Amino acid sequence: MHVKYLAGIVGATLLLAGCSAGNELSSGGQNVRFVEDKPAANCQYLGTATGKQSNWLSGQHGEEGGSMRGAANDLRNQAAQMGGNVLYNVSSPTQGFMSSFVPTASEMTGQVYKCPQ
Repeated sequence: MHVKYLAGIVGATLLLAGCSAGNELSSGGQNVRFVEDKPAANCQYLGTATGKQSNWLSGQHGEEGGSMRGAANDLRNQAAQMGGNVLYNVSSPTQGFMSSFVPTASEMTGQVYKCPQ
């Protein structure tokens, strides 16, 4: 009986630890860069992407801004999947009143472009 109980606790712990892990940057995402100036005319606009990082278990602020870093990594990964290599006009929605009490997901949105290297 104790073995099943202990196995259940270990399994639940591993599951929860997996849920709280940040988004890892993919190899394609590593090639995506953020820019402040609008991309040149020879860049192709591909659409808008949104990156998210759940904060339910880690809290809103996380370690060293980890929640926003996770959202940025997810955004870069999304842009790479769309075929882009540049993110422009990136924004993060402001935190609402409820986020002070309940950890909500961190989110970043940006315009994805494919520019010549």
